[in-house]
Amino acid sequence: MTTELARLIDQVSREKGIERGVLIEALEEAITTTIRKKLGSKADIMVKWDEERGEIEAIKFYKVVEEVKDPEWEISLEEASRYDPAAEVGDEVGVLLDPEKLGRIAAQTAKQIILQRLRDAERDAVYEEFKHRRGEIVHGVVQRVDKTGITINLGKVEAFLPIKEQIPQDNYRPGDRIRAYIVEVKKSGKGPQIVVSRTHPSFLIQLFALEVPEIQEGIVSIIAAAREPGSRAKIAVVSKDPSVDPIGACVGVKGNRVQKVVQELRGERIDIVQWNADPAKFVVNALAPAVISKVVIDQTNQAVEVIVPDDQLSLAIGKRGQNVRLAAKLTNWRIDVTSETRYERRKDSRYKTFLSLTSMTEDLVDALFDEGITTLEEFINTDTSYLESIMGLSRSTIEGLKAEAKKTRGNPSR
Repeated sequence: MTTELARLIDQVSREKGIERGVLIEALEEAITTTIRKKLGSKADIMVKWDEERGEIEAIKFYKVVEEVKDPEWEISLEEASRYDPAAEVGDEVGVLLDPEKLGRIAAQTAKQIILQRLRDAERDAVYEEFKHRRGEIVHGVVQRVDKTGITINLGKVEAFLPIKEQIPQDNYRPGDRIRAYIVEVKKSGKGPQIVVSRTHPSFLIQLFALEVPEIQEGIVSIIAAAREPGSRAKIAVVSKDPSVDPIGACVGVKGNRVQKVVQELRGERIDIVQWNADPAKFVVNALAPAVISKVVIDQTNQAVEVIVPDDQLSLAIGKRGQNVRLAAKLTNWRIDVTSETRYERRKDSRYKTFLSLTSMTEDLVDALFDEGITTLEEFINTDTSYLESIMGLSRSTIEGLKAEAKKTRGNPSR
């Protein structure tokens, strides 16, 4: 048994890269457990590895007594003297056990425990390797796909890609190759649990780092990224070298670099914008491709009001607000986009008077102003049916607004 275990220690240490000390400690604990199962949990046992001889030593301690009543735990002074000539009554004497006497079952049990500890040690080694790889992209092969997510074989270990971390257009099957970003490495009894993502903004950043040599060389940096996975994303880039265009570097010749990233992200549209330390300029860049007329900064609330030409409003806001939403995430500023017409109207006292009416919104007031209804008097005197058509409100609501307008007209200070 000893020779086999010694060979196993050397082989595993060499092939698996696990320290011999870790394996020897596992061996000592395993043999101790096995002996205690055989002799009882109260047995005073010491197991140690003899490095010089390459053997395991198992020593059982007995108490030296004048008269032996329990031979399992006690030893006579005469017999103790055979092991330690200086032994006296009351001392403890260690007696070397013959591992062969433990029997076949004990040996097999010891081997199983050792193999388990070796597996544990190997898992620990894998964990130590992967815990430092958070923030990296890994390549693997899809092993299983179910309703909770995708299990990926990374070679030494498996990774898990939850449903929520998948791009909506992802459609992987067992055997497919896949790339993902390591977001978490946890330790568990079954080995390291590696959670990966394809929706994380840093996945986008790392993909560009793989495709753009200027990023690898440290010339171009991606300062921030914002994504709505599978749909659209924005990244902010900057160059340390004035002669290197960071946007051009990321786009590549004929768009070859950005297209490789787009393909990996299932057609996700990517806006590449210039980062700027000036928040106003950064916000303007982030709202591209919309043209911006004016920017009003509120430093206290980290908010920005952006004024755009009327024909640029829908472009600046984007479909379902996507463009301005991503720009806000990218810059970390709250962004309010306003058309030039509305911005100028807000300065008009008549506009403000309309807004003082209950439930009146800027959209409703704009609809009135667009039709040339710019005073409360004109509003009151306009046919209710016509107001229904331009404001999209019920007759009763408009009648209520008219009644309130009459009161306001008579109380201009309101």
